[in-house]
Amino acid sequence: MADGEAPPDWGTRLRETLRKYRYALSLFVLAVGILLCVLALGDFIGPLAASPPFTSIDPVTDGTWNGGSGANYNLAFAIVGPIVFIIGAYLTGAYILARRRFEHLMATKSKAEFLRNIPDLEQVLWDLTPADEERYFRRRTELKIRR
Repeated sequence: MADGEAPPDWGTRLRETLRKYRYALSLFVLAVGILLCVLALGDFIGPLAASPPFTSIDPVTDGTWNGGSGANYNLAFAIVGPIVFIIGAYLTGAYILARRRFEHLMATKSKAEFLRNIPDLEQVLWDLTPADEERYFRRRTELKIRR
């Protein structure tokens, strides 16, 4: 940060952090979705509900268990779990496909081919991290391409 410059606001810092840790965050969302789906299945499928890990989890997540009057969170898990899983799978898949495409486009040795790939590279960079953007700029400098 230069002298006299204001520090970035929290929204800017949040965007930078989310962009930097995009892949880890997408894997985390996917894992949470899987966990919620497993918890819902553990409550609603008879033989699975009788297995050891679910016999200790169900009394905590199902307030109506054994005549209680609490909330049944397993119903929410059954609805929210697949939605979170689909979102996590989409985010993870989009990142992996963008990463694969980026690596393919950056592997070119020819300056002319790299120039043809610049629009595609810049489009793919939206789904990747700032480190990949730096790699792209270094490669442009290496090939002496101005833009």
